[in-house]
Amino acid sequence: MDFKSIIRDIPDFPQKGILFRDITPLLADPQGLAEITKDFQTRFAELNIGAIDCIIGIESRGFILGAPLAMSLGCSFVPVRKPKKLPAAVFRVEYALEYGTDTLEMHCDAIAKGKRVIIIDDVIATGGTAAAAAKLVDQSGAELIGYGFLIELDFLNGRKALPEVPIVSLVNY
Repeated sequence: MDFKSIIRDIPDFPQKGILFRDITPLLADPQGLAEITKDFQTRFAELNIGAIDCIIGIESRGFILGAPLAMSLGCSFVPVRKPKKLPAAVFRVEYALEYGTDTLEMHCDAIAKGKRVIIIDDVIATGGTAAAAAKLVDQSGAELIGYGFLIELDFLNGRKALPEVPIVSLVNY
């Protein structure tokens, strides 16, 4: 499936000068999510990274992409959320944005020490959010073995902000 031909460009969203890559038409396609899941699974298998114990999905589109991937791999799924969305004790990471800061949280008991984890999100831009999620993995004592992104905005060099692990991007701009 040609994902790029289905992803819709929305100019000036969420602010003037930004070209937003909208994945909702791809998700609306009856085969879209199944093809994304299959492509991630194939690409991670080709990397020969070994067993994957857990998929972390970053709020919120990472949930949509990560949960079916975890199900297809037969591993656990853990949501990483914005503040005050998780009811039990959490690990917390604050990180820099272009204008200000944001915070991500993950339940302290979500991933056992030593488990092998892949982080999934819809887009990697500058890499700040994905790097923050890696810090949560580190706090848990788990091992980050890779990242998966539906879209990578190459011109923003987000990979430079991430730990040196394999990165799978299905569509590049």
